Amino acid sequence: MIKKATIVATLGPSSNDENTVRAMVEAGMDVARLNFSHGTHDEHLARIHLVRHISEELQKPITILQDLQGPKLRVGNLPKEGVPLEAGQKIILAPTKSVHDMPNDQTITSIPMEVPNLVNSVAAGDRILLDDGLLELTTLKVGDDFIEAEVVLGGVLKSHKGVNLPGAALEIPALTKKDLKDLEFGLKSNIDAVAISFVQSADDIVRLRSAMQRLNPAKTNTPIIAKLERPRAMDNLESILEVADGVMVARGDLAVETSPSQVPIMQKRIIEAANQQAKIVITATQMLDSMIHNPRPTRAEASDVANAIFDGTDAVMLSGETAAGAYPVESVAMMSRIVKEAENNFPKWGQPQSQTHVSSMDDAVSITRAARELAQDRQVVCIAVFTQSGKTALLMSKARPPVPIIALTPEWRTYSRLGLYWGVTPFLVPYATSVESMLSHIEAALIANTELTPGQQVVVISGLPVGAMRPPNFTLLHTIGETLHP
Repeated sequence: MIKKATIVATLGPSSNDENTVRAMVEAGMDVARLNFSHGTHDEHLARIHLVRHISEELQKPITILQDLQGPKLRVGNLPKEGVPLEAGQKIILAPTKSVHDMPNDQTITSIPMEVPNLVNSVAAGDRILLDDGLLELTTLKVGDDFIEAEVVLGGVLKSHKGVNLPGAALEIPALTKKDLKDLEFGLKSNIDAVAISFVQSADDIVRLRSAMQRLNPAKTNTPIIAKLERPRAMDNLESILEVADGVMVARGDLAVETSPSQVPIMQKRIIEAANQQAKIVITATQMLDSMIHNPRPTRAEASDVANAIFDGTDAVMLSGETAAGAYPVESVAMMSRIVKEAENNFPKWGQPQSQTHVSSMDDAVSITRAARELAQDRQVVCIAVFTQSGKTALLMSKARPPVPIIALTPEWRTYSRLGLYWGVTPFLVPYATSVESMLSHIEAALIANTELTPGQQVVVISGLPVGAMRPPNFTLLHTIGETLHP
């Protein structure tokens, strides 16, 4: 059984060697995520070269996703053993790099905070969460350069733990100086897509696109995946989808910023909205988290992955499981098995595909829907999409046809990006200038790389004239082996 949803796997210390990465690809990895919160440019470049080498060796396109760090709201430097905080305790938070720079006041604990504009972002009564929400504070007073707070949930706080300010309107740019340097490196190194952290509005995506134009004009159209981590992003979901190429359901930060009870509903809303707008959607965070240490996931994790498939996600993501876990290959293999089983039962338990609403491409959407219906009516073996930019393949993917989608492209950059699309198997073929040459390329690729035989039928969609950069306007029911010239 062919897997349709794609698997994004994060590379890291546990998946640095060639044998491991090759085994991960063979187990079902479609997208290699490079987390720029960790590692040097040299380390990431080595991973890029490794993935390209294995992709070429296995003749399988592996999309490389650069995940930018974004602004990190963190606690500053604390003693190695950490600072114990108890419920009811009063503390001072101040924007300084080190606890040793604090006033020497023995009556109150001072905590350094690496949070830009902290005192302008909260008011008395606001919640402040530390260490993924394990510790909770309530703001009592906001001064000119400090915050007085009371501990609600205590524990031991250590250096550089994350800070979350639920509900706060943070005036912090999504792109940092580090992100811009990393972006320039990534574009130069031919990454296939970029994920941007801390997105709050569509303006963040526009600024990233402008940065691409400035840093590397030839790569301006590199797909952008918006990571949805904050409630404000949910408020602006539709406008973000209008300008981004896809979204990531970043469930970890969403749970801390809102409530774990709200995350399943937000996940369904994001997936439905992305599918309606024909945008890529990745479901991420702790999907098989226990496999960081164990060879098998919990039953709840298996259900979580399956339910993301039933919701209609395009991709599911592994983070620490493959980057730092003890079982990176097994994690990908298990994810693949769960995905296949869920897809096998999708007709009974899955969410019916919502109607796609893309006003500027209504004709293209209609063509892909017609191809889906024709494929089902004629019981064809696949739908073959001839595409240069990949947009037709994405629209066909969003139509969720009951048969495999074969995407054929003469563009290497498009070929390497297609690994992210649901249900799409890409092939690199020569340029075509006529319908006859296009069909010839399609037949050659299908016969050489699949089990198709002469006499079987496929649905072909493309734009006319062939070779022009335009949306699809042409659908053909073609029989393999049929004479191409009258």
